[in-house]
Amino acid sequence: MRGVLYDGTRTDVVDDLEVRDPGPGEVRVAISAAGLCHSDLSVVDGTIPFPVPVVLGHEGAGVVEAVGAGVTHVVPGDHVALSTLANCGTCPECDRGRPTMCRQAIGRPGQPFTRNGTPVYQFASNSAFAERTVVKAVQAVRIPKDIPMPSAALIGCGVLTGVGAVLNRAKVDRGDSVLVIGTGGIGLNVLQGARIAGALRIVAVDANPAKEAVARRFGATDFLTSAEGVKEILPTGADHAFECVGRVELIRRAIDLLDRHGQAVLLGVPPATAEASFRVSSLYLDKSILGCRYGSSRPQRDIALYAELYRDGRLLLDELVTETYPVEDFEKAKADAEAGRVARGVLTF
Repeated sequence: MRGVLYDGTRTDVVDDLEVRDPGPGEVRVAISAAGLCHSDLSVVDGTIPFPVPVVLGHEGAGVVEAVGAGVTHVVPGDHVALSTLANCGTCPECDRGRPTMCRQAIGRPGQPFTRNGTPVYQFASNSAFAERTVVKAVQAVRIPKDIPMPSAALIGCGVLTGVGAVLNRAKVDRGDSVLVIGTGGIGLNVLQGARIAGALRIVAVDANPAKEAVARRFGATDFLTSAEGVKEILPTGADHAFECVGRVELIRRAIDLLDRHGQAVLLGVPPATAEASFRVSSLYLDKSILGCRYGSSRPQRDIALYAELYRDGRLLLDELVTETYPVEDFEKAKADAEAGRVARGVLTF
C-alpha cells in the first residue's frame, strides 16, 4: 500500500508498505483524507525528534475496515475521524478527564507497519499518510457520513488543538477580549473557537496581509500585520493571548500584551531546546502562562461535538481546506504549506 515515509534523510511516497491486522482494542482504518500539519514538517526538519523510518501524518479521517476483540463503539463501514491520543483510559489522569496528560499516550511510538520485512514506526500513534493504519479504539471517533472526508480529517488535530485551547484550556467567556498571533491552521481555529465562545473583541496578528479576509471569516474583529498596533485596539491589553507561531519573541509579546489577570496560551512549537524570557514582575498582576497540549481535549467527546457544530453551521471546516492533493503530490503540498500558501492542504487517497 502507499504511504509517505521519512527515513531520516528524505521523504518519499512509497507503495510497498504493509500494515498488520488490528489486535484486541484496536481498529484498522482505510484513510480517505489527511491534513498536512506543520507538526509533520517538524519531524522532517528535526524540530520534533522522532525515530525513523516513520510513516508521517496525524490528522486523518476514513472508513473502519476491521476491529479487534473488545471494540464495540465502531464497526466496519463507519466513518471516523482519528485523534492522536492513544491514552490508556485507566490511569488517574484519564480518570480525571484529562487524557492529554496520560503518560501512556506520550512518546511511545509503535511499529504497526513493515516495509520489505523491516518494522516502520507510526507517527503520533496515527500515521494518516498511509492508505491504511491501525490505531487504538479510543482514537477512532464515529462521525456522520454526510461530513466530507477532507473536512472531517481536520477535526483530529487543527480543530481539536485550536478550538479546544479556547474552550477547554483558556475557557474564554462571553465578552472577553482575545489576541491571536499567527493565523495558520491552528490560529484560524483559535479565532473560530473565540467566536463560538462569545468573545467580544478578537484581534488577529499575522505578517501576511493576504490572510486578513480568511481571518475575519473565521471570527477576527480586527486584523493587524504587526503586534505594535494591539494596544490601540485593546488599550489595557487582552484577556487571552494565543501564540500560534512557535517563536520565543512572539511568546514574549503575547505575555506583554495581556491585561491584568490575563493569560497567555502557548500553541506554537519552537525547537525543543528553545528558551523564552519575560518580565517576572508583570505576572504579579495575576497573569498566567499556560501550556496546552492538543487543546486539552477529550477526543471522544470533542470530535463528536465539533462535528455537530459543523453540521449546525457554527464551526467552519470546508473553509479550512485550501487545496486537496493526491498523496503522490506530497512534495507540492509540502512546498505550499512551507510557503504559507494554504491554510490547510489535504492529501487524498
